[in-house]
Amino acid sequence: MNRLRELEQAALVEGQEWTRRRLQERLQGEANALDTLCPQSGEPLKDTRWRDLQLDTVVGTVKLRVRHGFSTGLGQFVCPARNAWGLQAYQRVSPELEARLAYTATETGSYEAAAQMAAIWGSPTSDGFIHHHVQHLGQVAATIQLPNPPPAPREPAFSLVIMLDGWMARERGPDWGAGRRKNNPKRIVWHEIKSAVIYRLEQRGQSAGGRGLLIEKFCVATPPETAPVDFGAAVQSEAQRRGLGRAQVVYLVMDGAVWLWELAEDRFANAIKTLDFHHARDHLWALAEGLPGSDTPEAKAWVEPLLRSLQNGQEARVVRRLEELLEQTPHRSATTQEVIEREVNYFQTHREHLHYRAMEQKGSPRGSGAVESLGKQLQRRLRGCGQSWSRAGLTHMLRLCVLVKNNDDSLLWN
Repeated sequence: MNRLRELEQAALVEGQEWTRRRLQERLQGEANALDTLCPQSGEPLKDTRWRDLQLDTVVGTVKLRVRHGFSTGLGQFVCPARNAWGLQAYQRVSPELEARLAYTATETGSYEAAAQMAAIWGSPTSDGFIHHHVQHLGQVAATIQLPNPPPAPREPAFSLVIMLDGWMARERGPDWGAGRRKNNPKRIVWHEIKSAVIYRLEQRGQSAGGRGLLIEKFCVATPPETAPVDFGAAVQSEAQRRGLGRAQVVYLVMDGAVWLWELAEDRFANAIKTLDFHHARDHLWALAEGLPGSDTPEAKAWVEPLLRSLQNGQEARVVRRLEELLEQTPHRSATTQEVIEREVNYFQTHREHLHYRAMEQKGSPRGSGAVESLGKQLQRRLRGCGQSWSRAGLTHMLRLCVLVKNNDDSLLWN
């Protein structure tokens, strides 16, 4: 081994052992100084006794002696030290170690990879150990009340952007463990994860290379088969935490899924709504390929002027041009006519959501790239090769991922 690396590793081990001893001394000192009182009533505990407490921490295992006593009000033995340190009964893992393992589990591709990473940063453990704590914290996450951050002093005027989308997650089906003799087994099922990204328009920026970025953003993602009304409530609640009630303007950007627009009218009726430009472009191409034919110069020549018109603020002209297709009566196949009617109806439905030039002039995004990026980030953790989740396992990990991304994970130990 490289001599310098060997010396550095030895010094790290020595430092970790010193820190472990220092932590053990501090905890033991606090335990010795605590009054043996009931944490609920404040009355002295009866039948007090000293017991061993072993706690796994980031720097190793600390071994303590703490007092227990019987609380007549609670009708059970309690440990004042556990109560003072926020530990549950029989809990043997420190909150800091649990927090680091949970964060590592959300940022790596698997529990096995999380265990390998934990060993590298000095806390060797098993993937099963991490899995157990992720499931526990996922259950806790469902019960915590997220506080509303106070507005900054002299908060400047701002606009809020909300983007909505969905992506598919892979779960274990009803025949997940079925043998080979099972006919047409349904081992895998796919369900949608509904997601949202929320940020202030004024917090958009650019990297040195000119790439767009968001200084601060917040996300929402709900478990599979969450009803749109419940997803809408979750998005509205998070938007309220991020200043929805104080925003001068609210911009909503999403694709053409019907349930999204129904949600928008229900929860964000006063928002300025925009159809994602890339979806509008795709629908124009779908229409063009149904007319002259797919992948032909004629299709390109028909679409490109319409795309330029959309970009240049001439969306009314585009919708009118499409409506003229319905007024024409050339000989068409039933399939072609069906495509035309479907796509023209799509643009008629969204004629008030195509103001891309106006949005660009206001600095508002015309595409939902931020929420699609969120979907890709979550999929890297939740839809890796070979991953098939139970509903509980997926739900708990998803909750932790959202808390970590929103910097709310510390509330799990508050």
